[in-house]
Amino acid sequence: MNGIYLLLGSNMGNRLEYLREAEQQLIANGIQVIDESSVYETEPWGKKNQDWFLNVILQIETSKNPSELLKTILKIEKSLGRIRKEKWGERCIDIDILYYHDHVVKHENLIIPHKGIPDRRFTLVPLVEMCPLETHPILSKTHMQLLAECSDELDCRLTDYKL
Repeated sequence: MNGIYLLLGSNMGNRLEYLREAEQQLIANGIQVIDESSVYETEPWGKKNQDWFLNVILQIETSKNPSELLKTILKIEKSLGRIRKEKWGERCIDIDILYYHDHVVKHENLIIPHKGIPDRRFTLVPLVEMCPLETHPILSKTHMQLLAECSDELDCRLTDYKL
């Protein structure tokens, strides 16, 4: 896998504005955005009775190591008002590290590649858009293969929104 990929999501308030502000804060923290997927509106995963999400994937470059990147992300989430109440609950902003090149990281609070990648359409659909033939460093399957095998049937709709 080449590159560092982040998944941004929001299902509270002005969802698009939260995504835009998160991207701007990443840039303000020395993180360069190389590419971005389309914005998708996605059915909530894990907990049904909440508003739908807007999701986008950013490919970034940074000199920060994975732990430093996570610290920056958590700081940005907090500055935008993220409060962690319940697993899979609603959130104004969520930023996940999907990949950090082909690195495999397994710490208590950081797992890379993100363990949810093969199980979630809202992650795989934009990854297929951006890098369909890139290979998952543990599963040795392309994003196209992972999407074809994914059992998640939740809706993931392309929008006209732009960051």
